[in-house]
Amino acid sequence: MINMIKNLYQYRELLKSNIKKEIRGKYKGSFLGVLWSFVNPLLMTLVYAIVFPFILRSGPEHYITYIVIGILPWNFFTTVISQGTFTILGNSGIIKKVYFPREILPISVATSGLINFLISFPIIIIFLLCSGIGLSWYILLFPLITLVQYILSLGIIFITSAINVYVRDAEYIINFFINMLFYATPVLYSSDLFGSKAWILKLNPMTTIINSYRDIFYSKTMPNLEMLFIVTIISILILIVGIAIFRKLEKGFAEEV
Repeated sequence: MINMIKNLYQYRELLKSNIKKEIRGKYKGSFLGVLWSFVNPLLMTLVYAIVFPFILRSGPEHYITYIVIGILPWNFFTTVISQGTFTILGNSGIIKKVYFPREILPISVATSGLINFLISFPIIIIFLLCSGIGLSWYILLFPLITLVQYILSLGIIFITSAINVYVRDAEYIINFFINMLFYATPVLYSSDLFGSKAWILKLNPMTTIINSYRDIFYSKTMPNLEMLFIVTIISILILIVGIAIFRKLEKGFAEEV
């Protein structure tokens, strides 16, 4: 871990430029550019706000705002996982030619995803103000929750990006799993719908993260600190294990890509 930090510091300029490349590359050739960070979640929210109430028959008050608070962090999560899983194979050309700490690639994806999430964050504030929900001091917990999600996402893609080099079908399996996980995460609905069986949803770390965002923004209450602490520990463990797996498998990246 210490050696990895030293390497990253030594190659910090490369890390910075790679993060910029990830951000610019996502919107390269696009007329709206970075504005898609606002437009995409708004379009998704509009679709779900029209369709999903017919399925639920009822929904929380200020349902559009409720959805926005769930969709933005979920987009952050899925974007990092899908792009991060492919990042080693996607940079096969430079991996074969130049030495640099391979950890830069998944870190760049996770960090660029974080930056895009922060760019779209004002959307939540706008909806909170326009809906009349307003803001509270609990918003100060936003960086903490976001950091936990960043650590979780980074830990996952350290694992998936390395495995995808050796098992090319992993990318498709993971994307399918993430699509299924969407329905097991309270993005469009409340965990309360499941009553006493809601504990099943809590086996998914993203459930606690999404609920924590909703607590501080929508409900204006303290999130469940016990569950958030548990998810934080799990995320850190996933990151540690992910780095170990990545460093073990990276020895064969140049040959396999």
